[in-house]
Amino acid sequence: MVIQRWQSVLLLIAVIAMSLFAFLSLGQVQLPDYTLNFTTLGFYVEGELTGGDLSGMYMSTWPFFIISIMCAIIPLINIFLFKNLRLQKTLCLIEILFIIAAISIGCGYGYCTFENQHVSWSSLVVAPVIALIATAMAYGRINSDQQMLRSADRIR
Repeated sequence: MVIQRWQSVLLLIAVIAMSLFAFLSLGQVQLPDYTLNFTTLGFYVEGELTGGDLSGMYMSTWPFFIISIMCAIIPLINIFLFKNLRLQKTLCLIEILFIIAAISIGCGYGYCTFENQHVSWSSLVVAPVIALIATAMAYGRINSDQQMLRSADRIR
């Protein structure tokens, strides 16, 4: 007997939040000559420059993208592991560590890449926090289901 209710919904919320975080714009960095669009893939020059200078990719941030994608893949896999609650709990803890790493790397790239420049963040930067809360709540639900199954096995 396996109980799988709200933790699937919470893990799906984490998947959606981290997928949006991985693929949409996180903000802009205003440099003296131009504005850079900040995504998990890198910094892109916004608009077209008339002088024929920079266009497209300014700087790549592949480690940030890989961590963000892993933060979306792990809970998706975790949804389908409903028969193995121990592994599900372990993956929730690993997911929490990956989300904390994504938040740290994002802050590092956003604030430390360009000194003395203003970063205007989009509202999407709260997505890892939402995913972190959803994953922690899913962990608690998985833990309570595991305890409920243990007590039902003791009664038998």
